Amino acid sequence: MTIPEILTTYRTIAVVGLSSSVWRPSFAVTEYMKSRGYTIYPVNPNETEVLGIKAVAELGDLEDPIDIVNIFRRPEHVTAIVDDAIRLGTKVIWMQEGVVNEDAAARARSAGLDVVMDRCILKEHMNLG
Repeated sequence: MTIPEILTTYRTIAVVGLSSSVWRPSFAVTEYMKSRGYTIYPVNPNETEVLGIKAVAELGDLEDPIDIVNIFRRPEHVTAIVDDAIRLGTKVIWMQEGVVNEDAAARARSAGLDVVMDRCILKEHMNLG
């Protein structure tokens, strides 16, 4: 799927590494996506709630179906996140700008997931017009 197809087809996003600190990129990006009608699931063991939504410690703690896993973590943490996403039946792995893990991307693709790497979901959404 292309990025525009991903952003128009899928509406549920788990944000791994989402912070409640308003100056963090994860907060601003997720606040924007939420304001555009996406359902957000914060994933961060250091948060209890972000943007008025209850946070979970790990991706595997989510019970609802997730379309996109948006990752705001260092590249060395991505493989474990991808493994959880595969188990959950996620459709898309989205690694934010600066997050590049080719091995994890290949693992996700071989499991049938679409992968976007080193791209900002907010910027890509804004490009939709």
